Amino acid sequence: MYRTNTCGELRIGDVGKKVTLAGWVQRIRKMGSLNFVDLRDRYGITQLVAEDNADAKVLEVIRGLGREFVIQTEGVVCERQSKNPKMPTGDIEIKIEKITILNAAETPPFTIEDQTDGGEDIRGKYRYIDLRRNPLQKALALRHRMAIETRKYLDSQDFMEIETPFLIKSTPEGARDFVVPSRMNPGEFYALPQSPQTFKQLLMVAGYDRYFQIVRCFRDEDLRADRQPEFTQIDCEMSFVEREDVLQMFEGLVKHLFKSVLKKDFAEPFERMTYDEAMEYYGSDKPDLRFGMQIHDITSCVQGKGFSVFDTAEYVGAISVTGCAAYSRKQTDELTEWVKRPQIGAKGLIFIKYGEEIKSSVDKFYTPEQLSKIAEKCHAEKGDLILILCGAKRKTQTALGTLRLEMGNRLGLRNPEEFKPLWITDFPLLEWDEETARFYAMHHPFTSPKPEDMEKFYSKDKNQLAAVKANAYDIVLNGNEIGGGSIRIYDRKVQERMFEILGFTQEQAQYRFGFLMNAFKYGAPPHGGIAFGFDRLCALFGGQETIRDYIAFPKNNTGRDIMADAPSVIDNSQMDELFLKSTFKKEEQ
Repeated sequence: MYRTNTCGELRIGDVGKKVTLAGWVQRIRKMGSLNFVDLRDRYGITQLVAEDNADAKVLEVIRGLGREFVIQTEGVVCERQSKNPKMPTGDIEIKIEKITILNAAETPPFTIEDQTDGGEDIRGKYRYIDLRRNPLQKALALRHRMAIETRKYLDSQDFMEIETPFLIKSTPEGARDFVVPSRMNPGEFYALPQSPQTFKQLLMVAGYDRYFQIVRCFRDEDLRADRQPEFTQIDCEMSFVEREDVLQMFEGLVKHLFKSVLKKDFAEPFERMTYDEAMEYYGSDKPDLRFGMQIHDITSCVQGKGFSVFDTAEYVGAISVTGCAAYSRKQTDELTEWVKRPQIGAKGLIFIKYGEEIKSSVDKFYTPEQLSKIAEKCHAEKGDLILILCGAKRKTQTALGTLRLEMGNRLGLRNPEEFKPLWITDFPLLEWDEETARFYAMHHPFTSPKPEDMEKFYSKDKNQLAAVKANAYDIVLNGNEIGGGSIRIYDRKVQERMFEILGFTQEQAQYRFGFLMNAFKYGAPPHGGIAFGFDRLCALFGGQETIRDYIAFPKNNTGRDIMADAPSVIDNSQMDELFLKSTFKKEEQ
């Protein structure tokens, strides 16, 4: 056999055993008359040793070794004279009796260490080498553990794991679809699913009651650190449920993952907050509750004092930053430039320094007494810095929310080992787009209105429709949405009304979603569900913001697989089979 043990399991109790190990050479070093080889596999590292008076064949092989050679060794477990408490195997070493090179290796383009010298592009090109590094192995082990524990919990709650198709009908509403040409149906295309939404609803119509799937999904959208063109969801649906049933069930899942994977107990129920409250106090529908610094509406305190910037604004909001009253002019100027960036879009920043004296950048218009009242409204204390933005209400709240997160980062208040989950509820059902002059579904077109808003839902008045709340919910962790769902529409007439509001003709609705509408005629139960972003959830459990290390073979931020060089041009014969016209000359292929 190639090995009797792994490189991570031998301990002091194994001294005297004869063992066979196999793995990759991490490093080779010579100290006096001793020759050391660190042997690595995914379980750990074991030190091998041979003295200069060892078997000549053994020494010859050791002299020919290089980093990442694949080798096999036989020897006896010995106690190390110089122990390494930082290594699980640091009390022992293997005295080499025989060593065999199974496969030689070229010197890797970067070091296989926790802190490597390889840049992102080179590591992406040689991803199979990067995956040998300990941080990535830990990340994928965490992902595996979370998948296993998810299945355990959902199975214990009578959920069935059922696969849904990857080649489906394109229903372009929201993100762009990836499309696949059909050779057997010329001129027609499949789409890759953005989610299994309609299929899981059909499974409820079919009577399967509780469904889940850890499923790959696809969206052709611009990428960020927490987005990939293909990603994984924990996708779930339940029949005969109301919102509270779904929240209780999946709060239970998240608590189970925390306890089983991170050994963290959440005895108390997760906090809940409406969408309107989240925007009012945090400027975001995914607030980070690891620190305070809430937004305060100070419009009534600052208007009517002769400062036209505030007097003409719809809304004036502020955050109080603890302990930053001593910021210098250079620091406040830098913050002002920061909020003016296109990503934030503020025209400027007003500040109040609440020190032994209270001073501001608008002293000309406000007395110290008036500034003190503003500070009181913001719950500021001596030593705090108050930062103020103004403008259109929702835009200003969003800008303040982004500024709040930035200050949280600068002050080290966003500890990745602290976790603050919460539910956000009562989202708007619809959002109006001025450019296209139409409503869009804020979540998706199968989300049910809240029962108490059904009258508004049937109104022809735009303002009434804009006020309709969705029977929807998101679960948020440390400023990241990790899951979202809703109670679904299950009545055909209500679904038809939703499509009407979204501007679909009857023919368009039938063409895109006729299969679902027809199913509703045959006894659809009340149902609802949720989908978790599995990659993002894994990254947050691992203390990271980016999901890339938690995916074995990710794409880069232009959507390319730089290891396999995909996407790529296909040859003309393939194009002809698919009835596609090539836009590339043959020599370019």
